Amino acid sequence: MSETMNLRLNNLQGISSATLGELIRDDFPILRRRFGPHPLVYLDNAATTQKPQVVLDALVDYYAGVNSNIGRGFYTLSMAATDAYENARETVRRTLNAGRPEEVVFTSGTTGAVNLLADTFGRSRVGAGDEVVVTGMEHNSNMLPWRRLCETVGARMVVVPVEADGRVAPARFAAALGPRVRLAAVAHASNVLGTVNPVRTLIEEAHRHEIPVVVDGAQAVPHRPVDVRALDADFYCFSGHKVYGPMGIGVLYGKYALLSELSPYQVGGGTVKGVTLDTPVGYVPVPARLEAGTPHVAGAVGLAAALDYLAALGWQRVRGHDEHLVRAAVETFGAVPGVRVLGDPAADPNGIVSLVVDGIHPYDVGGHLNQHGVAVRSGVHCANVFVDTFGVVGTVRLSFGIYNTEDEIDVVRRALSTVAPGVWTKDHPTERFLAIDPAKGHS
Repeated sequence: MSETMNLRLNNLQGISSATLGELIRDDFPILRRRFGPHPLVYLDNAATTQKPQVVLDALVDYYAGVNSNIGRGFYTLSMAATDAYENARETVRRTLNAGRPEEVVFTSGTTGAVNLLADTFGRSRVGAGDEVVVTGMEHNSNMLPWRRLCETVGARMVVVPVEADGRVAPARFAAALGPRVRLAAVAHASNVLGTVNPVRTLIEEAHRHEIPVVVDGAQAVPHRPVDVRALDADFYCFSGHKVYGPMGIGVLYGKYALLSELSPYQVGGGTVKGVTLDTPVGYVPVPARLEAGTPHVAGAVGLAAALDYLAALGWQRVRGHDEHLVRAAVETFGAVPGVRVLGDPAADPNGIVSLVVDGIHPYDVGGHLNQHGVAVRSGVHCANVFVDTFGVVGTVRLSFGIYNTEDEIDVVRRALSTVAPGVWTKDHPTERFLAIDPAKGHS
């Protein structure tokens, strides 16, 4: 991070969480865009976040001054690239409070991390007649890999239903942990409602039966400090692009003993000690064993820059800003006729407020907001099973980031006051439950 940026962030120490968004907006170049007379109001952060200048600079600096392949070059650029990559791993370790850097595996994202686990750890643990427990609030990225595993080996996927408040009750979760359960997969926080699961308690319940737990942390890491050792998580996954870093980079944390059991997910360069045609292949230890080929070095460097930026802002300030905006949004939209907020996002705010407008399809609402420069996500959010439990065709999801402000909530309120039925409402009436074709949904 540049000296100028460090100085400016240090000057934020006395400011309140409520004003954070206004003071750091200039750090995000894309927020200067306008759409006709309307400035960009970006409220789709649960899908992907915008990037601060320090992340953009880190990417340019890497490619302009360091770019080289890592690990096998005894020349200055290669050694510098290797150091940058491993320093990024240490930054992630520090952010998650992992026990050692070897517990951090870089992946393409949360989806890549869960698929890696399903195809390695899952296949080594789950067989015919066994069970895998998931919750009814999972994103498809933390459900479909386990479903495919079960279908492939002849196991059964057990889905723990969510409660009326959109959370998983520990008692229901515990009741699902039968003698044939070999692993469990849970979301730290919902990507639809932002509701936060009691993950530590769920993990304790599973560990009583010696059942390992995979946690999807994609929606938690951007909004709150995460301590994987305090959670006692066996595996924890998140995506860089949802935490102000680049696309195409993600993290799989795993307890070292468990990671060390895994066979290579892919094989190739960087995974082996040496290869001959007449002797068994010997694989290197983790994490390199699980990072075949040339990794996304620039992505790791950019992710580290994003995490350092958040740390400089202060996680408690980030958390407070999140709470302030969610509660302001719930209060604001609760007063708009015909608008209903789903769940209870203000109970434990995590950056998301999902709403429906009576008699109007979410796609029509999203299109109307777009005409006012407002970017939101409409549909089932790649969580069809969860959305179905609320008996709605989909939701309009407002998801906040560190640069959002209370004024932007008021822009949405004013736009909602003029929304009207459109093509989607005509073709897909919302007065009764009607599931959208998942192929047309949006994550």
